Amino acid sequence: MSRLKELRKEKGYTQIRMQHLTGIDQSDYSKIENGKRYYTFEQCRKIALALDTSMDYLAELTDIKTPYPRKTNPKHTL
Repeated sequence: MSRLKELRKEKGYTQIRMQHLTGIDQSDYSKIENGKRYYTFEQCRKIALALDTSMDYLAELTDIKTPYPRKTNPKHTL
């Protein structure tokens, strides 16, 4: 199971819920989750925010799920 799918299931989210949280179409999200499509930097960022993790964790650069400390008033939001 991919990290992406694992995290989504841990949160109790469906792919439709991820579509609402990220703005990524459910069919595209499904392809990303199943490794049939790569996500863009911006999509990865939105997914990391929605799943409360880091982009590094999604990219398997770290095994730590916890996100980095975030700015209290970021310029960009989901």
